[in-house]
Order: sequence, then structure tokens, then C-alpha cells
Amino acid sequence: MSPKTKPDSTTRQDQTFLYKHKQKLIGLFFWIGLIAFYQWFAMTNNLNTVEVIQLLLDFLTQGLRGPLLYVLLYAIRPLIFFPASLLTIASGFVFGPILGVVYTVIASNVSASIAYSVARFFGKGILKEDNPEGLLLRYTHRLRENSFETVMFMRFIFLPYDAVSYFAGFLRINFWPFILATALGSIPGTIAFVGFGASIERFTGAIPTFNPVTLGYSLIILVLSILLSRFLKKREGIKNDK
Repeated sequence: MSPKTKPDSTTRQDQTFLYKHKQKLIGLFFWIGLIAFYQWFAMTNNLNTVEVIQLLLDFLTQGLRGPLLYVLLYAIRPLIFFPASLLTIASGFVFGPILGVVYTVIASNVSASIAYSVARFFGKGILKEDNPEGLLLRYTHRLRENSFETVMFMRFIFLPYDAVSYFAGFLRINFWPFILATALGSIPGTIAFVGFGASIERFTGAIPTFNPVTLGYSLIILVLSILLSRFLKKREGIKNDK
């Protein structure tokens, strides 16, 4: 091949790569843009994560737009790495214990679906399974053979929420067993965190005042969830992280 043909060959290869991966590249740029916008907004307004939450709370209390905005924020949350626990607690404070659980179950399943879809779209061929390592990778075979039971188990033992969703997408397991197990397996933790948020009656400066009954109820649910998690981990021979 002469030197003159090399640039043309390289150009054709670049065009072929761009043509084959254009949808993934568009999605990747959207993802990067979303993260950059969040970081720009927080830095421009000199806000930390808690202050961003407080700002969002003001919007969430504005009539019927509040629940829709909450679901939308929760849906894009895994793309900008926003803590799920903070939004879940906020829903209890804004919407109360019952509606907070309803809205969070809906929102968290939308969020899990998006994380699953992103990983399924981008992840084909990325995950190497010939020498699996780590806590998530040990469930590779079980996820594919028993998707519903394994995802439910992973939700019960409080493995990182988004990591499980992304992992399931990478493995391209069936969507419906994944989302049903996510909905059921996340309920105990959702009730506990929403209950904690609902127990906050008001803020005196930066110090919250709690309703002791609601707080006690949420703590009982949380303790029971943790005990169940520890029991399941012990049965599986999983060591708790120090």
C-alpha cells in the first residue's frame, strides 16, 4: 500500500467507526453534557449537594408540578450520580409517608430502568466474564439463570442501587424480571428512608425537629431491613465491609 492511500484508508475507517457507533456517541455526549450541567450549576451557584436538595425542595412544593418534577429528577439521577437516599428522604418531607412511598417507588423504578437501558446500550462486549472478580460479578451466572430471585436478593442486601441496575443492563438480562424484583426488593428501604423524611416536622435554622412516632417507625423498618440484610449476607457467606 502506497503512502498516498493511507490517509484515505484511515479516513474510511474513521467514517465507518463513526457510522457504526453514532447512536452510542450521541448518547455518550448527552450523558457527559448532563453531568457537566449539574456540576456547572452547583459550582456557579456555590452549592453543595445538600444545598441543591434544599433548592429542589422549593420546586417540589409547587402544586401538581412537584411529583412530576420529583419523578423526572429521580429518573435522571443515576446519570449525574446524585445520591438516591437524599431524594428519597426529601420525598417523605415534602409529600408525606404515604405519597412519598408511592412517588418514590414509581420514580426509583423509572430510574432503575434508565440505568439498565444505558448499560445495555453501551455495555455490549465491555464486561469480561472469563475471570470474574468482586461482589457483583460473582452473581453473573445466577443473574442470567435466576434473574428475579437474584436481583431481589441484591436489593435486599443493600448492594449499591445504581451498580445493580447498570450491572443487570451490562449482562443484558430480561427486563421484566429485573424491574419487578427491583420494585419489590426496594420497598423496605424506601419505606424506611421516606419515613425518616416524613418525621421531619420543621427546621430550626439547620437543625431539624422530628416527630418521634414517625421517626421510631422508620427506624424500626430500617433496623429490620439491616438485620434481614445481614442474615442474607451471612447465609451467602458474604463478609461485611469494614
